[in-house]
Amino acid sequence: MSYDFSPLLRSAIGFERFAHLAATAHAKEAVNYPPYNIEKIGSTDYAVTMAIAGFDAQNIHVIHENGVLIIRGRIAENERTRELVHRGIATRPFEKRFALADYSEVTQAHLANGILSVTVKQVLPDDRCTKVIPVMTECSSNAESLPYQG
Repeated sequence: MSYDFSPLLRSAIGFERFAHLAATAHAKEAVNYPPYNIEKIGSTDYAVTMAIAGFDAQNIHVIHENGVLIIRGRIAENERTRELVHRGIATRPFEKRFALADYSEVTQAHLANGILSVTVKQVLPDDRCTKVIPVMTECSSNAESLPYQG
């Protein structure tokens, strides 16, 4: 099933990334490895918690690129030194991608006891208040902006 967002985008500016996200949300089949949680831990703070038993910090890469949080894990074959009779803990390579909202920053990544925690914070700019744009004419090209009186 796909949705057509073109009627909404006719009157919206700068939402192309949202339309692309919505259009491609079903494109890939969901992969459940490794298991993870996304938790809201404050009004602007989030945590992605991922169970990655068997991985060390040097086997994990956390990248924030173009509005996407990418978490990759890979253990090289030469690092697997044990001969296992039974493998119940998966250590296969993985890559998880999470689309981040505008103004999001990845602030830290912490690995302890096989759990990776990545903190994401939304940092809204200070200039998010109402702003009135003066309409200029040929005669008022030097006019100053007046505060909005409602």
